[in-house]
Amino acid sequence: MTESMKQRYRSHFEEKFPPELRIILDGEEVVYEKALSLRYGENPHQPAALYRPKNRRLTIGNLRELKTGKGGLSQTNIEDVNNAVNILKYFDVSACAVMKHLNPSGVAAAKGPSDSLKDVYVRARDCDNLAAFGGVVGFNTTVGVETAQEVTSTFIEVVAAPGYTEESIDVFSRRRDLRLLQLGETEGLSRFVGDDPRPYSISVLLDGSVILSTQLLTKVRSAADVRVVTRRTPTSVEMTDMIFSWYVCMNVRSNGVVVSRDRTTLGIGTGQQDRVTAVRLALEKAVERGHGVEVKGAVLASDGFFPFSDSIELMEKYGVSACIQPGGSVKDAEVIEACDKYGIAMVFTDERCFRHF
Repeated sequence: MTESMKQRYRSHFEEKFPPELRIILDGEEVVYEKALSLRYGENPHQPAALYRPKNRRLTIGNLRELKTGKGGLSQTNIEDVNNAVNILKYFDVSACAVMKHLNPSGVAAAKGPSDSLKDVYVRARDCDNLAAFGGVVGFNTTVGVETAQEVTSTFIEVVAAPGYTEESIDVFSRRRDLRLLQLGETEGLSRFVGDDPRPYSISVLLDGSVILSTQLLTKVRSAADVRVVTRRTPTSVEMTDMIFSWYVCMNVRSNGVVVSRDRTTLGIGTGQQDRVTAVRLALEKAVERGHGVEVKGAVLASDGFFPFSDSIELMEKYGVSACIQPGGSVKDAEVIEACDKYGIAMVFTDERCFRHF
């Protein structure tokens, strides 16, 4: 029975979905063609296929499989790549997102021109090197041989990037199970409020009913788009790290919290039913993974407001120096007072960024 289950993870579960799907949105018919028959869906007993809209600019629908393995791509592989791009699109410098179960286990962006892509990857991976094992790695720039050698030094399921050098492809090809993907167009993706809100998000309910919504975009482009609410104003470094953390937190399952420093995540708390547990898990994980020293002076992002000052007390305990959050709690004044008491700088975005997938 165990061997049979192991084999399922490497076996393609045949799907018999139609070659085309058609949806009419506001009088316009959108035709989707089957782009890829997937190894399986969320689980090995669920068939799945990837569809892409015809005659559209595509990033995920035009994925090129430069190297396959393990029976092909699963639904979760594709969704991990998609969520990685959702994070990476916000960075104009070299960046890397390591994904696990649709959440980032670690994200890093270049701190300066001397920061190599290999260095960026190592920081993203080592945010949580335990979770990164068997993960999906996304890059926003061409991958060279040194980065490829570092990626293949541990077990990684999938790598996705806009391009690769020939030498890096040769390195990746030596890994039997690794799947290597080249992204479609990545320029011009919607990021901020005011950008094109399409494509719309469609959530299918258990009886076939659907919820249609616009995609999650943010109004936070720079420090000018947040509001300092504490007596202490964040330093420029803290502000840069808070905005970095906000972009990552937008793609963490709610309740989500991200702790970062120097454009590198240190701890990520995901999918909690209460805010303070998400804060505690992010901070505890950062320390458990060896980042205790860096947490002192780090920043924290929360995708929803703090309903009580207990989260602030945890930040003070671990040495977090600044935080970014939406604001809007009936206890905002109490939370601000706690930050002022401990010398923690805090800014409000005046927007929430929940994601529940």
